[in-house]
This record gives sequence, structure tokens and C-alpha cells, in this order.
Amino acid sequence: MQKITTFLWFNDKAEEAVNFYISVFKNSKILRVSRYGDAGPGPKGSLMVASFELDGQKFMALNGGPHFSFTPAISLLVNCETQEEVDEYWEKLTEGGKEVQCGWLEDKFGLSWQIVPVAMGDLMSDPDPEKSKRVMEAMLKMKKLDINVLQAAYDQIY
Repeated sequence: MQKITTFLWFNDKAEEAVNFYISVFKNSKILRVSRYGDAGPGPKGSLMVASFELDGQKFMALNGGPHFSFTPAISLLVNCETQEEVDEYWEKLTEGGKEVQCGWLEDKFGLSWQIVPVAMGDLMSDPDPEKSKRVMEAMLKMKKLDINVLQAAYDQIY
């Protein structure tokens, strides 16, 4: 059993969000759903809590009302092996949302995501500070991260 589970509070779109997220990520599924009954506080029959899995990672979603909303201070990071994977997640998750900066986006439900190539870790942690500086400067000019541009900055190929 996963010890720590990310719990997402939605106003009233938890069911829509869960269905959207499981459509974006392979190997994903809804695990359990609880619905509001006569006692409320949500409309009878509407989703109260759903547990779901995105590519092996467990989450929970709640329709909790308008009391709280998402902030970019918490984001979900997706490690991508290829540019095609970066492009695919970026395209799907920005649909109805917005592109932010440096691989960050906000989806149509207001949840922040980071779509990051795995290679970024190596490029940014090189012992040569000039290489990592060039990568950082290139990244700061991007919204969606481009592995080839980041690698070219690292290699100092302009």
C-alpha cells in the first residue's frame, strides 16, 4: 500500500477531472467512488470522493465546494523520456488550461503540472557551472521544454 497519497480538493468538478486524468495517462484507472447521499452536503448522487491511479501513483479527489482552490505552490511533476512524451502530455494537459513557464502548465481544473524531460536533471547538475547556466538560460525562455534546444545550450551549439 502506498503510504502517502496526494489528495486533490475540487469545487464540483472532481469526477470530470478524474475521468480526464485517467484518459491522459496510460495504465490509469478509477479505484473507488463514494457519492453524496441525502445528508449532503453535495447534491445527492454527485461524486464525493474518488480514489484513482495514474500510471501506478494513487490519488484521491474530493468535491469539497469552493472553500479552497489550487495554487502553483503544489504541482505534479511528470518525468518524460522523450520529446514526443513531453509534447503529448503538454498538448493534453494544456487543453482548456494555460501554458506557464519553464515546463509548467495549469490544466483546465486549475491544477499545476511540470512536464519535464528526464535529461533535464543531468543537464542542470553538470559540475561545469557554465553548462548548467546555459541550460537554465535556455529553459527560462521556454514554456514547453524542448530537449534539443536544452541539449544544444548545454553543448553550446547555437
